[in-house]
Amino acid sequence: MLVIDDVTAGYGDFTALRNASIEVKAGEAVAVIGPNGAGKSTLMRAISGMIPLKGGTITMEGQSISSIPAHKIVETGIAHVPENRRLFARMSVEENLRVGCYAKPFRAAFDKRLEFVYELFPRMKERRNQLAGTMSGGEQQMCAIGRALMSDPKILLMDEPSAGLAPVIVQQVFELIRRIRAEGLTVLIVEQNVQQVLKVVDRAYLLEAGTIRHSGSSAELLGSEDIRKAYIGV
Repeated sequence: MLVIDDVTAGYGDFTALRNASIEVKAGEAVAVIGPNGAGKSTLMRAISGMIPLKGGTITMEGQSISSIPAHKIVETGIAHVPENRRLFARMSVEENLRVGCYAKPFRAAFDKRLEFVYELFPRMKERRNQLAGTMSGGEQQMCAIGRALMSDPKILLMDEPSAGLAPVIVQQVFELIRRIRAEGLTVLIVEQNVQQVLKVVDRAYLLEAGTIRHSGSSAELLGSEDIRKAYIGV
């Protein structure tokens, strides 16, 4: 479905991602793990068209998206849940969800998608008139995921969904990811919380200093002594 082939990207003269190749097949949940500063968020921004590629190609269902502008990427079937959620704090939950249907092709399906999101996350329906900025971190993450789902994406990109959250909220966020997986949605997630994310994905890539160092099934990576020592602390 999504193929990142030999991609290099960065900011100005700084290269944050070097010759990265990643594939996500339909129905899979794939993680990119690694330390802070490894280039994980750069990868997500490159896929979403937020930064230009310095090399390589990105294709979605066989179509090159490398030169598609960021505001058009959602129309290819890709939705991005950004790091730190990026909600409109002074808008209500439902207004934030409506933003997920901003592109013309999705507007007619607003009511249907809103019903889907409210069924998946009943708490969002309870809080639909509440200002998004007044909710807890876990609820805000729920809203951010719901906003991305409003475009009925084929693949959901999740950038550090547990970042900055208390441990008890982190557990809630990974439960949200399990629920999304149960809906059969394809997911690519970048995450520093290695132990938690490897429990909810099929495969993972290890990204260090902008380069893919290792890949394998979640079980293989959980069983790797080097990864356990470096990232799980056991």
